[in-house]
Amino acid sequence: MARRGPRGGGAEKRDRILRAAIRIFSQKGYFNSRISEIARLAGVADGTIYLYFKNKDDLLISLFEEKMGEVVADVRARVSDGSDALSRLKIFIRNHMELLVREAGLIEVIQVELRQSNKFMKEYVPVKFLEYLDVISGILEDGKREGIFRPDLNVTLARRAIFGALDEISLAYVLSRKRKYDPEEAAAEIFRIFAAGLKTHAPSEGGIRQ
Repeated sequence: MARRGPRGGGAEKRDRILRAAIRIFSQKGYFNSRISEIARLAGVADGTIYLYFKNKDDLLISLFEEKMGEVVADVRARVSDGSDALSRLKIFIRNHMELLVREAGLIEVIQVELRQSNKFMKEYVPVKFLEYLDVISGILEDGKREGIFRPDLNVTLARRAIFGALDEISLAYVLSRKRKYDPEEAAAEIFRIFAAGLKTHAPSEGGIRQ
């Protein structure tokens, strides 16, 4: 998605608008939010927003695309610190769950409000989301090459299963009025579940794989 905006800069003002949109969307919901409220919080005139975004749908999708791009870049840097594929997977899962606290407003917009946009669900190709899944794929492929993960592992299915579990737990966390679990503890449990299924197990003495 090409960036709109006045020539000669305006990046700081655009970022203010995006940050204001996160707050308003997360507090009031996408459908109940008005451009005028976002403009007021960002400290700009209503018409200024239309110099950067076509409409409210465009603002929501731009918010997702740009902030998700930042998330992808950040998690790639974090997982690069892992010594092997298993440790990189642990870092990825922990980082995903920590986003619930670190980027609470953004995560609520992504988990709840974004799914209410017909344009996003039907027309938008989520490039940054696919890049996020590619980080998982890279970890799984590394694990196969390193001999840590099963050689017969279906990476496409496994990456969707891992993200699906993280997405479901994250959505439950966001929607729950009473927090039923700690994100750090949830990350550790999710990691244990998937690590057990992904790892290559040595044959037992009787020749049966454990």
